[in-house]
Amino acid sequence: MTNDSLRSVTIERAGPGRFTATNARGGTLTFSTGSGTDFTPVELLLAAIGGCTAADVEVATSRHADPVTFSLTVTGNKVEDESGNRLSDLAVAFSAAFPDGASGDRARAILPRAVKTSHDRLCTVSRTIEAGTPVSVTVTDTPTDA
Repeated sequence: MTNDSLRSVTIERAGPGRFTATNARGGTLTFSTGSGTDFTPVELLLAAIGGCTAADVEVATSRHADPVTFSLTVTGNKVEDESGNRLSDLAVAFSAAFPDGASGDRARAILPRAVKTSHDRLCTVSRTIEAGTPVSVTVTDTPTDA
């Protein structure tokens, strides 16, 4: 029996401060601790928030018109205090333009509702963060080669 709701990635060390994430479909993404140009885990979190919302909004608006421009910026402040490291003040700012005409007008008209619906109901990433979902961590002892 398969669990269609389970999502997973596997992370492997690719070198000092570099890691490769592999998804169940075989896609890979390299990230690092910030010493080079690779994304850091925090930047990947920001990208996941924005990417999830962008995908939701793009589906809704492009039914009416393909955007002329479509971008968003996701920001957050890194906080280091007595309760540990985290991000605060997370924000997503959209910038989209649609062509002139009736189809562009429809896309422009639904853009605010599409953004709100993604934030309030559809985007699994931001909804998970806002819900404050606990993360469990375990260690599996792996024997070393002798």
